[in-house]
Amino acid sequence: MSNRYSSRTFRRMLATATAFQPQNMIEKIAQRYAVDLAPNQTIRSGDFVAIRPEHVLTHDNTGAVISKFKSIGAAQFKNRRQPVFALDHDVQNKTEKNLNKYATIEAFAGENQVDFYPAGRGIGHQVMVEEGYAFPGTLTVASDSHSNMYGGIGSLGTPIVRTDAAAIWATGQTWWQVPPVVKVELKNQLAPGVTGKDVIITLCSVFNKDEVLNTAIEFTGEGVQSLHIEDRLAIANMTTEWGALAGVFPIDNVTQEYYQKRIQVLERTRFTNKNIEKIPAGQEFVHPRVNKERVEQLAQNEFSPDHGATYSKHLVLDLSTVSPYISGPNSVKVAQSVQDLKDVKINKAYLVSCVNSRASDLRQAADVVRGKKIAEGVEFYVAAASSEVQAEVESTGDWQALMDAGAIALPAGCGPCVGLGTGLLQDGEIGISATNRNFKGRMGSPKALAYLASPAVVAASAISGKIVAPSSITTSSEVPTPKTSLITLTRASASDSTEAAAAVSDETIPNFPSHMTGELLFCPADNLNTDGIYPGKYTYQDDIGPEIMRKVVMENYDTQFASIVKPSDILIGGFNFGTGSSREQAATALLSAGVKLLIAGSFSETFKRNSINNGLLLMESPELVRDLAADRGTAKLTDRTGWKATVSLASGKVQVSREGQEDKVYRVGSLGKSVQEIWVAGGLEGWVKGRI
Repeated sequence: MSNRYSSRTFRRMLATATAFQPQNMIEKIAQRYAVDLAPNQTIRSGDFVAIRPEHVLTHDNTGAVISKFKSIGAAQFKNRRQPVFALDHDVQNKTEKNLNKYATIEAFAGENQVDFYPAGRGIGHQVMVEEGYAFPGTLTVASDSHSNMYGGIGSLGTPIVRTDAAAIWATGQTWWQVPPVVKVELKNQLAPGVTGKDVIITLCSVFNKDEVLNTAIEFTGEGVQSLHIEDRLAIANMTTEWGALAGVFPIDNVTQEYYQKRIQVLERTRFTNKNIEKIPAGQEFVHPRVNKERVEQLAQNEFSPDHGATYSKHLVLDLSTVSPYISGPNSVKVAQSVQDLKDVKINKAYLVSCVNSRASDLRQAADVVRGKKIAEGVEFYVAAASSEVQAEVESTGDWQALMDAGAIALPAGCGPCVGLGTGLLQDGEIGISATNRNFKGRMGSPKALAYLASPAVVAASAISGKIVAPSSITTSSEVPTPKTSLITLTRASASDSTEAAAAVSDETIPNFPSHMTGELLFCPADNLNTDGIYPGKYTYQDDIGPEIMRKVVMENYDTQFASIVKPSDILIGGFNFGTGSSREQAATALLSAGVKLLIAGSFSETFKRNSINNGLLLMESPELVRDLAADRGTAKLTDRTGWKATVSLASGKVQVSREGQEDKVYRVGSLGKSVQEIWVAGGLEGWVKGRI
């Protein structure tokens, strides 16, 4: 199953058109992978473009994508080299139902000659990096929100959703709006024992007012050079939790040195990879994606932002002021120094997930626990990011050090990070984890508390029985305050000019409603995440239908929601509604409950994508949300307001009436022709079906 790139092809990829306007890294990569552009068109932030990504990853959700692929009538893959299947989420589940599901996915991969990685090979994102599907300067997408991780090696990784994945299988492409780009400058160096995880926890908690929401981030500054690839991968991974759609590091000498070593590693591991073609005896092995010729091109063809490239914001963090930070409980936007947490006893500790279970992470934890024992009453769960990682730490003795201390081994995969398998948090328990999310109910009971920290802090806490820093980290009585700054550099984007020029009209395409009316049902929480909307424990049960969805929607947010909501309601959310994972059931569950229109202060871009693709209409009105909060308060999780609204969907007007007061009109973004077409077709799946 060869996918080898010639030097000619790679040079062509590197040749980015910059004759008209200087471009940042995100715009340059988008330019490479955009299709059907106008002659001499230069891609800018705000542009809607059709993209043909290098690769697309699906994991346990592949089964659901297969169903969508077949339902749109696709007879074959547009490019069988483009998709990658990796089973990683529910790998502990040995029930006949799950094993049959996995077998079906593997058989489908074989029938279509798609690269397939079985349960136990590792977390899909780690495999994508190890095997070179995500490669510097490429655009690689995944039907999973942590595809941002690919930015650690200079690839533009960004999430898509299941319907997009099916569309890419069938047509090779999907749509993307190039987001605003934020420059994050890292100065100086980290102190000994401080890690990339501490950096991203700090950024999430200091810049916690949606400064990077729905943007793409470019990391820059002299501090970047001091960060090794595994720290970069951890930081890029959690730009998702920070609110960004991508987080990309520069392609520099650190990147090049990493790939020189990868060539040697892949020479050894190729024999266990069934996706690599066997070569005749005596013939030189050349990996189809990570090879000497392609890696040399990284050094010979510098790929960096143009001088004068434009950014919407410029954030600065002094790495020397970062200390071990703890995120939580149950929020990534609240954090404090480990020294400020006094006597927080824990029941469980976790060193798992795609953000922090690589070799250097496991080595840090092993150094902390070597010769010691896990505290009585504490369970410490450990899983490697991949089978390759596990083999490496087994060879160095670090894995055995963790086991000797009393750690509980789990198979390479996601497991408890997504609330699946052994060791989940129970009612009243407290856990500390080196994962990337500590949303309420994600890792078990909604009545548990979850904190996030670096691998070393997690290991030290497992030994101590309470949250502490390891003795290897020198901590003074005074913890430095992270030194940061923010400069806003907003420019007019394509979307701004389009909106300004748009004619206000009530005209719609045939079969699309011009208006909707209903009572406003207010869920005031900001940052209401997809685990709150649709719990993770249901996400990979592919046979759950609309009736069950309707009963469990919002279960982790408000158990009463399903009994309160009515099909005629217009749902109103807070700010950054739908943050978190890329599960499309967060949108379809609301549809199952009868919600047709959702208005919020702002949305997670991935949730917005899922909603549009499935026919859930969205509008943004910060003013309406603030007025509701001021008048009704935010104490009720689900508030039947008594406010009535008539919404003009095409012109973007919301007329609100309430007893004893004058009507008020709010301006919201109109729903354009493309959204109307998808809605009329019953979602993107139907839209694609009508065009293949």
